[in-house]
Amino acid sequence: MQTIMTSVSTVIFNMFIFLSVYVQVFFLITFFENRKKIVTRTGKIKLATYPSVTVIVPCWNEELTIKGTVDSLLELNYPQDKLKILLVDDGSTDNTLDVIRSFEKYENVKIFHKENGGKHTALNFGIKRTDTDFLGCLDADSMADKEALVRIMSYFEKSPTTMAVSPSVVTNKPKSILQSAQKVEYDMSVYVKKMLGLIGGIHVTPGPLTIFRMKVFDDLGPYRHAHNTEDMEIAYRMQKNHYSIDQCNDAYVYTNTPNTVKKLHKQRLRWLYGFINNTIDYKDVLFKKKYGNFSFFTLPAGILSVVAASYLIGRFFYKIGDIIYLKIVEYETVGFHISRELPTIDPFFLNTQSTFLFIIILLYILVITSIVLGRKMSEEKSGFSFDMVYFFIIYGIIAPFWLINAVYSTVLSKKPTWR
Repeated sequence: MQTIMTSVSTVIFNMFIFLSVYVQVFFLITFFENRKKIVTRTGKIKLATYPSVTVIVPCWNEELTIKGTVDSLLELNYPQDKLKILLVDDGSTDNTLDVIRSFEKYENVKIFHKENGGKHTALNFGIKRTDTDFLGCLDADSMADKEALVRIMSYFEKSPTTMAVSPSVVTNKPKSILQSAQKVEYDMSVYVKKMLGLIGGIHVTPGPLTIFRMKVFDDLGPYRHAHNTEDMEIAYRMQKNHYSIDQCNDAYVYTNTPNTVKKLHKQRLRWLYGFINNTIDYKDVLFKKKYGNFSFFTLPAGILSVVAASYLIGRFFYKIGDIIYLKIVEYETVGFHISRELPTIDPFFLNTQSTFLFIIILLYILVITSIVLGRKMSEEKSGFSFDMVYFFIIYGIIAPFWLINAVYSTVLSKKPTWR
């Protein structure tokens, strides 16, 4: 019986590893097939026309960062008479409202204060006061590059059927090892989201300066609470209704990342909980041909990641428990002793367990490749960065905890807090 269980466990484990390699290979093939389309522009560009755009900045207790956010919007390389900025204070209890009132002197800036209701209510408050054909959001902890908006709008100019365009979100001046590790994750995300954009499989339109055609909200309705991930749910809703989403890889938005493990855990718990529960809410789109790669690749790949990681974590703790149990039995039988025999290594023999070791190495190579390609897109730099070491070590230790918490919270219907 034990042998059968071990064999089944090994088969499941190898299956998850194979599927993980498949996802990475699929991304890499997509990259090589479309590499000529992936252009990183430098300097200023000009549009044939400059449509009016409204950017909503929802803010709650962001007194330390909101000024930099608004300043970045005012410095955009976009005609200021075509740019409307709505600052919506969502019932802050600090000095956020006082800070944003310092921008009252700008003609294109409007300031609002409302009772606290959550980010999605602040966004909907702004949408109701929008009269432009395009609108977007900029989170109050992020800053837009001067060329970000004009580059995003060039995608709409190129394709009338594009309904939303998201930027490349990168970290803003990491100051610690923890933030350096997050930088690697964000670099990889630039690559992954571009690949998803190329296959029509984007599943989240992030708060930092995703721009929409107003038609999206006119047709599909406003933002929803969506398990505190309104930017994910609106993307799911758009995909379900066949509204095209693209990703502008050279439109950069710099975001402040969590500076403590506790804050990072809360943020990633919210994101992962949101993915699990939005996917449950939209389970009817899974494996439906009419929903394309979003249905057949993006969501299944995300589900695979959650299930595989949960299984590997469970297997790890089971192995640890088994080792502890055997040591206890050994202690009760022969007492405590230290083996005098040292382990030996035979350089002419390597037990690969049916090439398993090589597949693991291949998987790591593919992940590192995705990080390098993302770094090239986000920084115009290539090659290895020591931050990658921080990423693999730190995320290997702490990521299992927010995964376990997200699954646990979903099972018990326990909603995570925003902060």
